[in-house]
Amino acid sequence: MVAPVASNVSQPSRVYLRIIRTIDRITEWTGFAFALLIVPLVLANAIEVFSRYVLGSPTAWALDLTIMSYGALFMLGSAYALLKGAHVRTDMFWEHFSNRRKGMIDCVAYAVFFLPSMAILFYLSLDDLIYAWSIDERSNLTPWQPVIWPLRGVVPLTALLLFLQGVSEFLKAFWAARTGELLVHREKIEL
Repeated sequence: MVAPVASNVSQPSRVYLRIIRTIDRITEWTGFAFALLIVPLVLANAIEVFSRYVLGSPTAWALDLTIMSYGALFMLGSAYALLKGAHVRTDMFWEHFSNRRKGMIDCVAYAVFFLPSMAILFYLSLDDLIYAWSIDERSNLTPWQPVIWPLRGVVPLTALLLFLQGVSEFLKAFWAARTGELLVHREKIEL
């Protein structure tokens, strides 16, 4: 999680670190919990393949379940990806910047763009969730026609989790901007 800071720089306060650690733990826990959505995704696809090609009778529900579980898995995993530094970043120049400059850029980006965007997304998607619930909105992809509000509920939950993790990342960036030292050292991931 949060690595110790070099001795020539003052330490962040316990409260500062506790806020970061708490948010990061929430993100870790939810990331692992939401990874369980892979189970219904795989099961629905396996059952559909077996039903369609072995029994000659496709299911009416597997497509909807696959789309909903994959969409939820993709969205709900985004806060965990932010924690791990796995989101796409254009790093032609980034690698050449000092930790202080990276911190300043990230502070501005989180404060001006990311956190307000997540707050707006939360507000607007919560309204969509409430409306979908009130009209009992249903999918029309298949004859099964499941309710849509659980999937609509994933969007505000994702925005909330991303907002929380954004606060943690902002605090880490603020520390880097202030001191030139990183609180967290991430391994560079290349695909």
